[in-house]
Amino acid sequence: MAQPADTSSLPSFTLSRSIVLVGLMGAGKSKIGKQLSLDFNVEFVDSDAVIEDVAGMDIPSIFELYGEPKFREIEAREIGRLIGGKPIILSTGGGAYIEDKTRAIINDHALSVWLKAKPETLANRISNTDSRPLLKGKDPHVALRDLAALREPFYAEAELTIDTDGLTLAKAMAKVESTITSYLMNQNPDEQAEIG
Repeated sequence: MAQPADTSSLPSFTLSRSIVLVGLMGAGKSKIGKQLSLDFNVEFVDSDAVIEDVAGMDIPSIFELYGEPKFREIEAREIGRLIGGKPIILSTGGGAYIEDKTRAIINDHALSVWLKAKPETLANRISNTDSRPLLKGKDPHVALRDLAALREPFYAEAELTIDTDGLTLAKAMAKVESTITSYLMNQNPDEQAEIG
């Protein structure tokens, strides 16, 4: 089992805006997001879990009963609500950031971070493809290559891109933590505040 990354050498400060993790499924948005929430002492939220709670059903059911457009409508609304308040670490579904409305909301109110890895790497990280509507019944390697070709031009609009390809979870976490911390220090030197 991967050990949590050593963050003792990272400076601590209060976030002035939310951090939103974007990218394809399997990029580590949830696992890395949970670690970031500990590092920055803010809440971690998974937008898909919030949508399921609001809709009263799981995402595959929303897709099946109402279609993707309705799901994307709910997603944009909930992401806007979530990042409109106090800063959080938000993990988004793979298709969220490619929607113009959702991408604009994220870019206006949060730090968008693309966790980037090759489709082959992502496919090898995903164990339960049946729980993912866009992979169900498909070869995950082929499906993820197709999704990457479609979505990566949108992900490239994220404020920060961090390549985690070929890294263990612990090393990916350490790279993401240090990259975001350095970036925020350079962007907002006047907003740093010690929290511990």
